[in-house]
Amino acid sequence: MTNKQIKTIGELKKSGYASRSIKQEMRSNLEVKLKKGIPIFEKIIGFEQTVLPQLERAILSGHNINFLGLRGQAKTRMARQMVELLDEYMPIISGSEINDDPLKPISFKAKQLIEEHGDETRIDWVHRSERYSEKLATPDVNIADLIGDIDPIKAANLRLSYADEGVIHFGLIPRSNRGIFVFNELPDLQPRIQVALFNILQEGDIQIRGFKFRLPLDVQFIFTANPEDYTNRGSIITPLKDRIQSQIFTHYPTSIKIGRAITKQEVRLSESQIKSIKVPELIEKLIEQIAVEARSNEYVDEKSGVSARLPISAYETVVSAVERRMLLNGEKNGTARISDLQAAIPAIVGKIEMVYEGEQEGAVNVAQKLISSAIRTLAPQYFSDFDRLRDKQHPEIRNKYMSIMSWFEQGHELDLLNDASEKDFVAGLEDIKDLSKVIKSSKTTTNDSQHLMMEYLLHVLAEYSMLDKKMLETSFKFQDFFSSIMPEE
Repeated sequence: MTNKQIKTIGELKKSGYASRSIKQEMRSNLEVKLKKGIPIFEKIIGFEQTVLPQLERAILSGHNINFLGLRGQAKTRMARQMVELLDEYMPIISGSEINDDPLKPISFKAKQLIEEHGDETRIDWVHRSERYSEKLATPDVNIADLIGDIDPIKAANLRLSYADEGVIHFGLIPRSNRGIFVFNELPDLQPRIQVALFNILQEGDIQIRGFKFRLPLDVQFIFTANPEDYTNRGSIITPLKDRIQSQIFTHYPTSIKIGRAITKQEVRLSESQIKSIKVPELIEKLIEQIAVEARSNEYVDEKSGVSARLPISAYETVVSAVERRMLLNGEKNGTARISDLQAAIPAIVGKIEMVYEGEQEGAVNVAQKLISSAIRTLAPQYFSDFDRLRDKQHPEIRNKYMSIMSWFEQGHELDLLNDASEKDFVAGLEDIKDLSKVIKSSKTTTNDSQHLMMEYLLHVLAEYSMLDKKMLETSFKFQDFFSSIMPEE
């Protein structure tokens, strides 16, 4: 007889079913997966040697857990995936409001049903996906939401006295009995509401409108929070923090490689975009570097954090910029360019929280500075001699790029239109004397196209003040640096 064929408590007893707490259940299923080498958390990249081992140890210890980290660090995603550590189906007493264990009922209603029907009491089977509850902590959350309250309509319909336990309407936490309850952004919960969690976490008794009774609730609590100094909205009060046995710190990607893997996993592109648009490795690295620059930029609030959603949104916007250009020029295929990073500015400004100086600078200007910083930071990876560019002991390095600058010194300019066709884009770059020659001689280990590297070199030279770059409404204009600042006679 399979689980779902068992319909009564009597049949459940005969099957050999043994009750166990949710923490024992998760621990047991985790042990099986670890022994078999089965991945426990899917699509969680970069935490394999840091966060996940701590989380596994906390589960084996039977702890309630608090994920502490800045926004966009997969805290909620990990919490949701913990459902996979539950048994596929769980028996409850049919009609129970709080998922009563048929062999260990705790509610007044469940006990009454068993007293009336004995082993013939009906049971239902609940899928593990239904054993997950999530609540965002907001200032308007109250005790009734979490614990419960007297239901006057229920009392009237059933003609019950307010002294009867049957008038109680249970809140979210009791209804999450034998399941996982996730409280997001815990510091935002008012301190007086946090106090109400003390006994539930430690002793298991609750009080609802004068009804004082023990409900040994069986709940796996998962909390998420930003660091306490993130905002002044609130914090986790010390006695509550003391009752949460494991506090696990999350973090942002520790390398560009990990960041790229996360971004490529999370971006949502249409089938036509995937087939017709190429995003070179350099562009992917620059997009990730923008986020890295933002996390340490003086204009961006470091305590607020810069979510992994920034590079994801930026990547999607860059792809859309290429798609738009293809549609305008009637092209079937397209490749992202350095200039396409400007299209990501709307995605960047919505993902950063600035300090006062940043507000004064302006969101768009700060975003442009982040793009420029990313271009400059990655330059030595592609042009290994750039970090010695101003070293007087190596004049040959500067001379290497002099032929390019000489072309501009002769009065030439390059106006790279953002919506230029591939043909016009290539032609404009090929006009610059020795630009392709320098790229070939740089011996950069990259699979990116030569013309993308040619465009990148121009932007890098501008960042090192060897060329002048002006960002116009529809293009980037490159010209000689000194002629741009010296008035014509």
